[in-house]
Amino acid sequence: MPTFPFSLNDPIQHLGPFPKTSDVVVIGGGVVGVTTALFLAKRRISVTLVEKGRIAAEQSSRNWGWIRKQGRDADELPIVIEACRLWKELAEECGEDIGLTQTGVTYLANSDKEMAGFETFMKLAGAYDLDTRLLDSGQTAALFKGISRKFAGAMTTPSDMRAEPWRAVPALARLAARLGVTIVENCAARTLDLSGGKVSGVWTEAGRIETSTVLVAGGAWSSLFLRNHGISIPQLAVRATVAATEPMAEIHSGAVAGAEVAFRRRQDGGYTLAPGNHRLYLGPDVFRHATRYLPALMAHPFGTRYSLAAPKGYPDSWSTPRNWTADAESPFERMRVLDPAPEKSSLDAIRCDFKRLFQQFESVRLKTAWAGMIDAMPDVVPIVDRAQAIPGLFIATGMSGHGFGIGPGIGRIVSDLIQGNAPGHDLNRFRLSRFTDGSPIRPGPAI
Repeated sequence: MPTFPFSLNDPIQHLGPFPKTSDVVVIGGGVVGVTTALFLAKRRISVTLVEKGRIAAEQSSRNWGWIRKQGRDADELPIVIEACRLWKELAEECGEDIGLTQTGVTYLANSDKEMAGFETFMKLAGAYDLDTRLLDSGQTAALFKGISRKFAGAMTTPSDMRAEPWRAVPALARLAARLGVTIVENCAARTLDLSGGKVSGVWTEAGRIETSTVLVAGGAWSSLFLRNHGISIPQLAVRATVAATEPMAEIHSGAVAGAEVAFRRRQDGGYTLAPGNHRLYLGPDVFRHATRYLPALMAHPFGTRYSLAAPKGYPDSWSTPRNWTADAESPFERMRVLDPAPEKSSLDAIRCDFKRLFQQFESVRLKTAWAGMIDAMPDVVPIVDRAQAIPGLFIATGMSGHGFGIGPGIGRIVSDLIQGNAPGHDLNRFRLSRFTDGSPIRPGPAI
């Protein structure tokens, strides 16, 4: 079975040219880095985006492709409402088919207790006038063609959307390039260059870029990069397995999550399938930040499996260096694309679970499978802030598996933070200092 359809042997799309100076340097070519650069370019600010591998080659193209308001953390919800509007605008601006479709998101409930749990979000949905509603058992069954079992009910938001992430983020990068962003793929940022404690440049493997402003939006690699500069964030990377089926008869056009399996209709006529759990490798950062993750683990004790050690070269591998200099090869050059293998037991489980739900299918054939490393935070919400310890440094990371949908909203916010403008949303929940100022960890939604 083929794995994720990306290879470093693919031609580089963005060659630069490598600049000597730039108003802003963005480190990381995922959805947050790309959209931040795009919105800065719209304000005629010179931006250089450096990416150690390829645009969106890691989690920004490996996610489920959901663009959802449903189930969001209360502080994320107003941002994702804006992001949904921006997705529509950017899809039109980029002029490419990114598979953006309004087909809804549905959460299935196995019990009355789970249905009662939906009530918390229903209150929030009412405050923002969302079209979210609760369904009883019969209404839930009517949503799906041939579903084989009954559920206690469901929560659904018909206005939520989906897109094909491996098309969407590269398309936005091409739009950003047309707007003037300099994108340099296969170019790892090694270290910041500091003068008097402030950002004065970025050292990359290709040389130095003079700049006064840097955004670290490196996904699962952000913590490693920042630690080299004395900034510790409790970010971990967890592996999530995903698969795509061959084209199948449509049983539901939208995105659905249950306790055992999540699925969504794909543009190619198949379904994207994912299990209800993920895997955490027990590396140095896991032990360093273990106590911070206890509230989230207690809230969702069966959502994580554990492995003794990450493969060589992974961000939290025991063998990965934690310190290096600007003139030495960095860990980011040693692993251009974080491409974990999908977990066979998870693939077997999601195929069986999906087949058990829809027994009208004689078989569920997977045409491809992949895995990605999700940049997780203890409270399941990101860091979106400036680094007070290093003037000129901004951080947008820890999207916790929710970054694709909210990405354009975060990008717009960060672009305004960089410009010194009001962000338009209350960002207190996402401040960097929440992990050092004695604030209690308040876990957000797990999906």
